[in-house]
Amino acid sequence: MKVIDILNNAEKTVFSFEIIPPLRGSSVETIYNAIEPLMDFNPPHINITYHRDEVEYRTDTDGTIKKIVTTKRPGSVALAAAIMKRFKVEVVPHLLCAGATKYELENDLIDLNFLGIENVFALRGDASKNAAQNVSQSAEAKIAEFKPEQGGHRYASELVEQIYALNNGQYLDTTLKDPAPTNFCTGVAGYPEKHYEAASIEVDIENLKRKIDAGAEYIVTQLFFDNSKFFDFVNRCRAAGITVPVIPGLKPISTAKHLELLPKTFSIDIPEDLIKEVQSASDVTAVRKIGVEWAVMQSKELIAAGAPAVHYYSMGKSDNIVEIAKRVF
Repeated sequence: MKVIDILNNAEKTVFSFEIIPPLRGSSVETIYNAIEPLMDFNPPHINITYHRDEVEYRTDTDGTIKKIVTTKRPGSVALAAAIMKRFKVEVVPHLLCAGATKYELENDLIDLNFLGIENVFALRGDASKNAAQNVSQSAEAKIAEFKPEQGGHRYASELVEQIYALNNGQYLDTTLKDPAPTNFCTGVAGYPEKHYEAASIEVDIENLKRKIDAGAEYIVTQLFFDNSKFFDFVNRCRAAGITVPVIPGLKPISTAKHLELLPKTFSIDIPEDLIKEVQSASDVTAVRKIGVEWAVMQSKELIAAGAPAVHYYSMGKSDNIVEIAKRVF
C-alpha cells in the first residue's frame, strides 16, 4: 500500500521509523534484530536510508594516485525487498540525486517496481566527503558545494519529476514501444529550521513547494527538538499552498555528544532546557532517559495536535524507540 493511502485511511496517528543499512561485511540479521522489537507497534511502513558512495584518493607504493570508490552500506534495494519479505510491511527506500545519474536512478526505480515496492523517498543528498575535505575553511567557504553527477540531478524536485514521469510511462529512452508506467508514491524532506543552504525559511518553503508541485505526496521533516518550530513550519507550508500531509521526524538524544554533533550535522537548535538536563546527567544511562522523556513529551504533544504520523530516526538501534513507543502508541 502507498504511504499516502496509509495516512489518508488511518484512524489515528501512525507510528513509523527509519533504519540504516548495515555496514559492508555485516549480517542482515543486525537489521532484523533492530526491527523485530518495533514490529509490536504495527508500523505500516519502514524507511530505509541511503548513503552515497565515498570517494578516496590513495597513493600507491609506486607513487601513483588511485581513485577508490567505496560503498560502505551496500544493498539498499535488496535490503528493501528482504525487509518487506521478512516482516510483511511496506518499505520506503531512499533515492539520492547525489552520486547517481538519471539512468542509474531509473534502473533503481525499475528494480523497485519489479519487486512490487510502491513507495520511495526522494532526496538530493549531501556533497561528497571528498569535496568537503577540499573546501577552504575560510569564513566565506565552510561548506562543500553540492555538485551533481554528469547526467544527474541537481535538485530533489528534478528527481521527483523523473519519478512522476515514470509513473506516466515516460522513460529516459524515448524510443521504447508501449512502455509500462510505474506506480510510485513519493515522499520528500522538509526542514522546520530550514535547510542549511537556503537563504531564508521563505526560500526553503518555496523550494519545498517545487517538490510538491513536481508530484511528491507527503513530507517527512528533519529532526527537531522544539515542537513550536514544527507547528510554525506547517503553518508556513499551508500559507504557501502546500496541502499534503507533513510528518514530524524525531530522534531521541542518547549521548551527551549529541549536544554538539546534532546541531553541527543537521543545522538545528537544541532547547536550552534540554541542554541543561543533559549536561547535568550523571552518566550515559541518565542521558538516554532524558532523551526518551523529551521524545515522549514531543510525541504526545504532536499527536494531540493531529500529526498524521510520528516518524523516528533509529539509526539502526531500537531500544530507546521501543521505550518511547510503549508510552505513546
